[in-house]
Order: sequence, then structure tokens, then C-alpha cells
Amino acid sequence: QTDRQSIIRLIQYVFGFAFVKLSDIATISRGGSFQKKDFCENGVPCIHYGQIYTRYGVHTDKTIQFISETTAKKQKKAVTNDIIMAVTSENVEDVCKSVAWLGTDEVAVSGHTAIIHHNQNAKYLSYFFHTTMFFTQKRTLAHGTKVIEVTPDKLYDVIIPLPTLREQERIVSILDRFDAICNDLTSGLPAEIEARQKQYEYYRDKLLTF
Repeated sequence: QTDRQSIIRLIQYVFGFAFVKLSDIATISRGGSFQKKDFCENGVPCIHYGQIYTRYGVHTDKTIQFISETTAKKQKKAVTNDIIMAVTSENVEDVCKSVAWLGTDEVAVSGHTAIIHHNQNAKYLSYFFHTTMFFTQKRTLAHGTKVIEVTPDKLYDVIIPLPTLREQERIVSILDRFDAICNDLTSGLPAEIEARQKQYEYYRDKLLTF
């Protein structure tokens, strides 16, 4: 693994980026087992896989729900910079939606998720997991009819264009600005927001395609 990392850094130095498998830069574990009925007003921060689809964006540093400390002791947790990916959905378009956890505390993660622990820029990876390039790959990994699922271990074979950490930071700064415009309903008329959304999606795919 050390030799592999050295080769990746050499390729990045020469060409500016390298195509890597997720297995080269990350380890993956499954989420826990708590359910929505376990939510409480205060306690340990938690992220339920269903809310990744409806309540979270590309990244977050706080949760909208909590579970008790007793329940949390039995759960799997994500730490700062981990990617939390929902791997079960009703359709292939939505499956594998992800959110980067940027909070300082550990966060309990529900079932039907993959917790991706890595050594890269968390926002960069989360943005990548929203691109057309990733969508094309996840279609080949997804299975099921009424319920679409991607087995977490299969994610190891996903190919990622990986620039240097400095370049990842530059790309993220650009995409963050587009993301802020597209998600700020007070920044313009709906038509303008829609236009910016399309522009954002275009540049996101361009910046993350090498």
C-alpha cells in the first residue's frame, strides 16, 4: 500500500492528477442500526440515510437529529472528513448520494450507508460522488428492482480522478461558490437560480473530469 501511494504521488507530480481506485485512498465500513423512532431532542449527533436524500447537501458540520447516548454506544460512527453515503434508494438516480461530515464530533450513522474514511479533501470526494462520471460507474454496481442497492464493498472499484491536495482545494473553492449561489433562494429570481444551477453542474463535471 505504501508503494502504491508513492506511485500515485509521483504520477500526480508529473501529470497533475492520477486515476485511482477508491481502495487506494480509503477504507469503507457499513453504518449502524438505529431507526427514526430512536431520534430524540438532545444527545449524540446522528445522520439517518433517508435524510441524506432530503435534508443534507454536499457537506455538513452539524446534524438535524440526535439519538440517546445509550443507543449511540451500539452504533457505527463517522469522524471528521469521513464521507457518509446512502447505498439504498428507490431509484438508481438517487442511490449513493453522499455528504461529507465536517463536524468536530463523532456522528452516529444509520444502516443502509457506507462510511468512507480517507486521506483526501472530503469536499472534493463528495463533489465527485455527485458527478456524471460517478453516476456512470454506480449504474454498473447497483442491483435490485423495487429497492436499488449498492453493496459498500463494491465501491472500492470506483475510479476517481485525483489531483494533488492543493488542486483539490482550488477546485472545491470554485464549486463551493457555485453551490452557495444555487442553494441561496434569496440571491436571485427562480429563473436565475435555475440558470446558475445548470452552470454549476456543467463546471462541476468539467472540473472533476481529467
